[in-house]
Order: sequence, then C-alpha cells, then structure tokens
Amino acid sequence: MHPVSVPRPTPPRVWLHLLLFAATLGTTFLAYLLLFGRSFPFSEGGLLAEDRTQALFFSASLLAILGSHEMGHYVLARWHRVDTSLPYFIPLPVPGSLGTLGAVIRLRGRIPTRNALVDIGAAGPLAGLVVALPLLYWGLLHSTVVDSPSVPSSFPGESSLWVLGQNLLRWGMEKVTQAAPAMEPVYTSHQTLFGDNLFMKALTWLALGPVPEGKDVVVHPVVMAAWFGLLVTLLNLLPVGQLDGGHLTFAVLGPRARWVGQGVAGVLLFLTVFVTASWGLWLVVASKVVGFGHPEVLRPEEPLSRSRKVICALCLLALVGCAMPVPLREVWS
Repeated sequence: MHPVSVPRPTPPRVWLHLLLFAATLGTTFLAYLLLFGRSFPFSEGGLLAEDRTQALFFSASLLAILGSHEMGHYVLARWHRVDTSLPYFIPLPVPGSLGTLGAVIRLRGRIPTRNALVDIGAAGPLAGLVVALPLLYWGLLHSTVVDSPSVPSSFPGESSLWVLGQNLLRWGMEKVTQAAPAMEPVYTSHQTLFGDNLFMKALTWLALGPVPEGKDVVVHPVVMAAWFGLLVTLLNLLPVGQLDGGHLTFAVLGPRARWVGQGVAGVLLFLTVFVTASWGLWLVVASKVVGFGHPEVLRPEEPLSRSRKVICALCLLALVGCAMPVPLREVWS
C-alpha cells in the first residue's frame, strides 16, 4: 500500500474577515452620510447626532442581512462537510454607492449530492430574508407618510437603452445638421425612488395601511438597508450558473438548467433595452462572469428528496416576492 496525501483544510484567517467586516461597516456608514445625511464627520460643523444614529442603523442592519445570508451558506456547507471559508465582506469606498458590494464565501470542496446543493444554495437567501423582512417591517413602522406628487411611469423607460439611444441619436443629428438645440427643461427638485416589490408592498400595507394617491413614504434608514438586502436576494436567486438560484435549478433540472439561465439572460436583455439600462451590468455579470454552466455533484445518482423540492419552490416564491423591474429611479421635476 502507498500512503495517500489528503489536503488539509485551509485554516481560516479570522483577522482578514474581521478587517473586511470593520472596513465595510465604515464604508457603509460613510456612504449613508454622503447619500442621505446633512453632515459629515470631517466637515467644519462636524457630524450631527441624528445623522450618526441613522447611519449606524443603516450600516448595522445592512451588514446583519448580508452576514446572515453568507452564514446560512457557511453553516450548511459545514453541515455537509464541504470545505468553505468564512464570509468575506466587500467594502466599496466609492461616492454614490451604498458602500459595499455585499459579501461572499469561497467553497473549496465539491458538493456531494443534489440535496446538499439545495441546502447550501437555499440557506443563504432564506437566512437573509429571515433577518431582512422583520427589519423591513420595523423600519416601515418608524417611517413617515408625506404629501408627494405622483410620478408617472412610461414604456420604454426613461433610463432604458432604447430611450438613451434615441436621445443620443437626436443629439448627433443636431450636431450634424447644426440645428438649434431643443430647449432644456428647468428642474428644481430631485428624488431617488426605491423600486417596489411584493414584499415591500405587503409590509408597507401591514405597517402603514394603504398609501393613498398623492402620498409617499419617507423611509427609515433600516428600510433602505432591508431594501438593499431584498435586491441582493433577488440577484442571487436568479437561476443562472453558480448563483444561488442556479444551484437550485441545477439540482432540479441537471444540465438542462443551462437553458433556464440563457432564458433569464434574455429577460435581462429585454429589461436593459426597454426598462432601465442599469440591468445591463447584471446581464454582463450573469452571462460573461458567472456563465451558464454548473459543475456536477459528486454523487449525481442520489435523487432529490421531496423536502428539497419544497425548498426550491419556496425559493421561487422568494424570487417573485423580491422582483422589481426598476430597482432605482432618479426623478427630476
């Protein structure tokens, strides 16, 4: 007999995970102040106590949601004895962003069965929702209904690739023909509107009752954090490649899951062209970075249990509940 060397699991670099967590806590705190605050720590007047409290609410809630999502993956991966890393939080110190690109874990081992694939893939989104939905409801209870003019929607959307292309063509024709440019409208106010989904609509109704026409909700910072958590859940549950939703689709359909991913890419292309060009970034990520393929599990002959099929159906309902065609909308009036 010859001795066989078995690779030892990589010891966790806990200091790196803590450092990234602390950095992301700082970047999300500062991002909230830059986007929504009236003061800043390094300004002449200093940081207002109200802004500090709201930024802490936002940052702590957001990291709790992202952390619970990744810890769901981590715990179930360890349960199935799949070598994995602790969560890596990703700070994003870019003005205009929310201060983070989320969090990830690294699976270093092969997933043994389709049942394990469902457990690991579904645990993240479901754990994130278990934290995000109560926070969303609490934040809505502490939000305020105010007078607000209704904002009409159009199709194709104002920020769609179709409309942006028309505007670019019009600008080019004006330059070529040297025609007098059209009168630019004068705007006096600006709003950032967060997209609604079924979870948002249902919990808003439970917390605040029906919001009548001509009214809108000025949301608590915790609502903003929970909204971002729902957006992250939506993106992860898309049935593409090795996204969480891709794991579940592969567990159910096997290699045919590639066709589903390609269909989702077609939907993202439609949204990019006719609804909002912001979906174009995720179209590129899904089709070129993530891709449509998925590695086979170690024991593909083991059938998918009925309970795991129920979990997949539950995640499909979560995807529908988080869906929002226009995540963010900038409105000038």
